[in-house]
Amino acid sequence: MKFSKNRLKNIMVIGTGGTIAGTGEAGKTLSYQSGQIEVNDLISEIPDLKSIANVTSNELLSIDSCDITGRDWIHIANYINEISAGDEIDGFVITHGTDTLEETAFFLNLTIKTSKPVVITGSMRPSTAMSPDGPFNIFQAVALASSEEAVGKGVLIAFSDVIYGARDIQKISTFRVSAFSQRDLGCLGYIRDDRIYFYSSSTKKHTFNSEFDISKISELPDVSIAPFYAAADFHILDYLREKSKGIILSGAGCGGCSTVWDKKIQEFMMSGFPIVRSSRIANGLVTSEYISQKGIFSNTLSPQKSRILLSLALTQTDSIDKIRSIFEIY
Repeated sequence: MKFSKNRLKNIMVIGTGGTIAGTGEAGKTLSYQSGQIEVNDLISEIPDLKSIANVTSNELLSIDSCDITGRDWIHIANYINEISAGDEIDGFVITHGTDTLEETAFFLNLTIKTSKPVVITGSMRPSTAMSPDGPFNIFQAVALASSEEAVGKGVLIAFSDVIYGARDIQKISTFRVSAFSQRDLGCLGYIRDDRIYFYSSSTKKHTFNSEFDISKISELPDVSIAPFYAAADFHILDYLREKSKGIILSGAGCGGCSTVWDKKIQEFMMSGFPIVRSSRIANGLVTSEYISQKGIFSNTLSPQKSRILLSLALTQTDSIDKIRSIFEIY
């Protein structure tokens, strides 16, 4: 798609709740309740928003982001796919809680089928705080969704003057306003007021180039995360196999674990049960070069994002080799 330079873009802001829509004691940043303000009320209070885009809104959810489910992700993705197929909307902004923002962003990055900008934002302070960060984040998210430079770059996150990509973003602070990072991989660019500055983009497949189709499913296959730590009981793997279609190992170092865990993992893999090696460490690689045993490796994906990718892979195939290939591509 190509935006006309002679008109303001039509941007839809989709509300899902979170701190950005939260209320609490006036002036305080703690002890608030998420998802209390409708998205239309949020955007109506932002000065100058009308000068950068024609903004409409729709409230799809009103929850704490810790309560979001795979069904909710599918609902949001299908809604965006439906609306983006028409010509009325040029781009989307999603307001979201920060706790699971990176997970929703990655799921949408793999399942929406449009080159139109989709930008997610949120806030670390509720709307009733002394200095809420939500209004400015929404303003910059709308500016980014209105930018021709954002077309075709996958799902983006606008937060505290910075542009992040959905694949690599991770929350790194429990309370600071600058709460996100792309770890070793930096960021994609910056936003100053409503000016957009891109300096890089993701090289991995996403959005309209993705093979995943969630239009005919209502829920995702269950995938669990097994956290390894010193002296961890390997029986958790047996338990998780009983309740899951696959397991993500949140391993030490480069996806490592103890000898007894390694033995159990190899038994499962030999039987055709998928286990993906990931790491609890924020930076670096988890690849076959680091692990002597054959397996599926997360590369730079966190355990949480590895879980999402394995869930989507299992909607396509149960072949270990094919799943391994998917993790190399995405």
